[in-house]
Amino acid sequence: MTVISADSGVLPRRSFQEVWVVSIGHALTHWYPATFYLLLPLIGNELGLSYSQIGSILTAQYAAGAIANIPGGIFVDTVGRKGLLMAVSLFWVGFPYLVMGFSHVYWMMLACATAVGIGNNLWHPTAIPWLAGRFPDRKGLVMSFHSMGGNIGDALAPLVVGGLLAILSWRSVVLVNVLPGIVMAALILVYIGRLSSAENGADQTAKRAVQKSGAERLRDFMSLLTNRALVTLSIGSVFRTMTQMALLTFLPIYLAHDMGYSTFWVGVCMFALQIAGFVAAPIAGHLSDTIGRRQIIVSSMSMTAVVLLSMIFAGGTIWFVVLVAVLGFFLFAVRAVLQAWLLDATPPELGGSAIGLLFGAQAAGAAAGPIAAGVLADHYGIMSAFYFLAATIIVANLMIFITPAGVIKNP
Repeated sequence: MTVISADSGVLPRRSFQEVWVVSIGHALTHWYPATFYLLLPLIGNELGLSYSQIGSILTAQYAAGAIANIPGGIFVDTVGRKGLLMAVSLFWVGFPYLVMGFSHVYWMMLACATAVGIGNNLWHPTAIPWLAGRFPDRKGLVMSFHSMGGNIGDALAPLVVGGLLAILSWRSVVLVNVLPGIVMAALILVYIGRLSSAENGADQTAKRAVQKSGAERLRDFMSLLTNRALVTLSIGSVFRTMTQMALLTFLPIYLAHDMGYSTFWVGVCMFALQIAGFVAAPIAGHLSDTIGRRQIIVSSMSMTAVVLLSMIFAGGTIWFVVLVAVLGFFLFAVRAVLQAWLLDATPPELGGSAIGLLFGAQAAGAAAGPIAAGVLADHYGIMSAFYFLAATIIVANLMIFITPAGVIKNP
């Protein structure tokens, strides 16, 4: 990669403990929304909600999150106090569920879900650039561990909360459930606060950013829209997310309806898809730090397209199931590497805004992918959805091909 500006000194050696602490916090930001899927049927039953009302609660949460991505990123760059903002985000995600435990009306559930969506999307533009700044030469690996934290939260929450719901009411569960978030928010606030204090103004970039006027901050954000690397990576992420979300929507349907799998075996296949990606993430992250982001992303996306096309020809056979796990390895390996490359190409003081823009673009892809694949499946059969997946990942790969390789390093 071409270096746009070089480091002025030797980077201090960081403790990887920082990565573990922030990754645990990330796990909890995923923990709370993941538990909500189990709580919703119980809440709907107790409050007498219709299916559309239940669905609207989740819609409110994800719509608020999508809208909050870009403003949240700008806000993070303006405030700059990363430890405080991570603690606030974590508390903001957990506390509305506590309020739900005392609520008995539909509109309050909507308001709490909206608050969760906003708080959850404040975490990524805060934590990801902070970690990248702490480990500039190991961004890929660090981003992968942070991403794995979210995966662990998604996986463990249903198991733990499902067990609690067997012995407690849902209202009691949300009361118990909020405690880990409060403890972790306090830990992050103290831990990162001490790091900042001990490093003699380590957050100088953020301090300078606070002094900028609103007009200057807006100009800075608009400059990101002319950053070719950021734009092409964001567009590539839109198509990669379309592939991912359409796959998660229609793969279980194909396995159940066309291959006749039971719910248990559908779950096993989906677990294999996710666990393969979980294993691949640190491998891809480390390799991206050593041999380059482009090589890893292009090879992973190319293999994703090959595997998807192979799945079409293997439809209805045991090889289709085997290929599901192979697909997960390549498809989910590149999420953290894309984040690392985006921050490579972004001025450090605009890291939050850049991550907000990336996650906003991904939210658009997540919304468009399932409906587009569904329309094709309705008209041409469910296998056409898999052709759609192959096409979208190829487009994503083309965007990576035209992404410039320049890197902006911390001054």
